[in-house]
Amino acid sequence: MWYSTTESVSAGCRKKRKKEHQKRRKPVMSIYSARMQNVQERLKAAGLGITVISDPISVGYLTGRRVAHVGERLMALAIPAEGKATLFVNRLFPIEPGETFEVVYHDDTEVATAGLAGYLPAGEVGIDRFLYAQFLMELMDQRPDIRPRVGSFAVEQTRMIKDAAEQEAMRKASLLNDEVIAKVPGMLREGMTELELADLLLAEYKKVGEAWAPLVGFGAGAAEPHHVNGETRLKKGELVLVDAGQATDGYFADMTRTFFFGSVTEEQRKVYEIVREANRRGRAAVRPGVRFCDIDAAARDYIASCGYGEYFTHRLGHSIGLGLHEEPSVSAANTQVVEQGMTFSIEPGIYLPGKFGVRIEDLVLVTADGCETLNHYPRDLQIIRPTFL
Repeated sequence: MWYSTTESVSAGCRKKRKKEHQKRRKPVMSIYSARMQNVQERLKAAGLGITVISDPISVGYLTGRRVAHVGERLMALAIPAEGKATLFVNRLFPIEPGETFEVVYHDDTEVATAGLAGYLPAGEVGIDRFLYAQFLMELMDQRPDIRPRVGSFAVEQTRMIKDAAEQEAMRKASLLNDEVIAKVPGMLREGMTELELADLLLAEYKKVGEAWAPLVGFGAGAAEPHHVNGETRLKKGELVLVDAGQATDGYFADMTRTFFFGSVTEEQRKVYEIVREANRRGRAAVRPGVRFCDIDAAARDYIASCGYGEYFTHRLGHSIGLGLHEEPSVSAANTQVVEQGMTFSIEPGIYLPGKFGVRIEDLVLVTADGCETLNHYPRDLQIIRPTFL
């Protein structure tokens, strides 16, 4: 076979350059390695040599494995400040080891904490807030030389900042939430119960993700921030508060809207517009460097200036992501500074006992110079024309 000398030399040069490039190129760190490294750096900064994580969501977040809830059994991911982590888990829940962690099994014939007790070093040991007290007490009995301290912070602080893929997942979840909430006006029927509306909504949410029972409050029921759905029937002239969402691809969406069925009184309209403006002010205050307490104040102070301060009875919001309620809290007591990539709710409300309540909730993603509102369903006051069952 005849070869072109020029082509042979060129091909040889290309192969040589490719080999040299491969030698110089550093291996790409997976997102799970990066997350684990971030946790370990936070442990080092806090002077803590090891922490034990038992929250299944956090274990999955750090390992990339689909982790089952193990119920009353032990699952504990021991993360040292340096080196590979070790997952201690019952053999009933097999998990393939990964690049950042090894697996040590026990079974129901053994003391569940024995392996973990033998692994932990003496001195301070971080323990997350999800480890059952039963297991902690067993560890302390077996290892009186360890000193437990709160160790959730390293993982929680890492989870606070969502990467690009997580941000996109939360946008998707919120858009799907918008689509379901948009069906509420068409579902309302005079005489239906809170439970019936909740069931209709739950069926729709199950089509787009993992769902939980929506909170539905008619009339005076809406004046209870954590109202329990009941047999109250919808009447003309009452308002309807719906707090609902779902998890899509593991990431949560959450939104509250308040509708008016048939008519709206002047008092209801006034309260609604105050809450809507408080929601806007809260979102407008969000940007990197601002404290969470100052965001809370932006909404709370406005409501107070309108004469309804005593009727806004909860924090302004909560962080959200792989969990529905995550840290940090958007509250008057939290002086932590907001960072780009955080996601949390802004949900001011006014609750007049025995009469009605209004809440408007949106999720925001902190950007370089402000925030992006993830919900797009309108906040305008809506009066729904009554239809009958």
